[in-house]
Amino acid sequence: MKNIKLILEYDGTNYNGWQRQKNGVTIQQTLEKALSNLTSEDVKVEGCSRTDSGVHAKEYVANFKTNATIPPHCYREALKSRLPLDIVVTKSEEVEDDFHARYCNIGKTYCYTILNRELPSALKRNYTYHVRKKLDIEAMKKACAYFIGKHDFSAFKSLGSSTTSSIRTISDLHIETNEDEINIFVTADGFLYNMVRIIVGTLIFVGTGKLKPEDMKDIIDSKERKRAGRCVPPTGLSLEKVFY
Repeated sequence: MKNIKLILEYDGTNYNGWQRQKNGVTIQQTLEKALSNLTSEDVKVEGCSRTDSGVHAKEYVANFKTNATIPPHCYREALKSRLPLDIVVTKSEEVEDDFHARYCNIGKTYCYTILNRELPSALKRNYTYHVRKKLDIEAMKKACAYFIGKHDFSAFKSLGSSTTSSIRTISDLHIETNEDEINIFVTADGFLYNMVRIIVGTLIFVGTGKLKPEDMKDIIDSKERKRAGRCVPPTGLSLEKVFY
């Protein structure tokens, strides 16, 4: 039996997230259906992250095991005609039997994109979060520094999280701007439920003057969700890279 690793790029707009569920179409279900059709097996795919509805991915890692004789590198081309246009396999290869896309990864980078201008964009509405009020980028950058390191991020998780520990290590949190777009990159060894979207919502509060950069320390130390900013919509979020 072969263990096949896939790297995917997908637009999450039309899906109820990655993880298979009874109601609603998901990325995992769509991929499993295509692979089962290709291999004539009941394929179960393991994913690196449980991305939410509307969240996108530039480099999502998955793996599955199969007895099919298809050469590992050929899955990329073979799946092209079996997947919808908003899901693309960019690479396929055989990996060691104990490789698991979720349990073997040691970190991920997400990017959240804000469109900071007076009017929203018709073309970018599924890939950005529109903020009309001019944001103070320098204040937001100062606030980013307080998140770096190992902390209990209880204040930055939504109800419904199944994790037993809220301690995570953020190794990088920085902001890049491109005209009226603000890209917030977050790299950590793991993420809590809606953690990135709440961090971004908190940084927006800093950018609008509702919070000061130095308030971040007290919010983190409080471990109280009500102290942090709102959870911004999923549309601006994309999984950028997974580390192993």
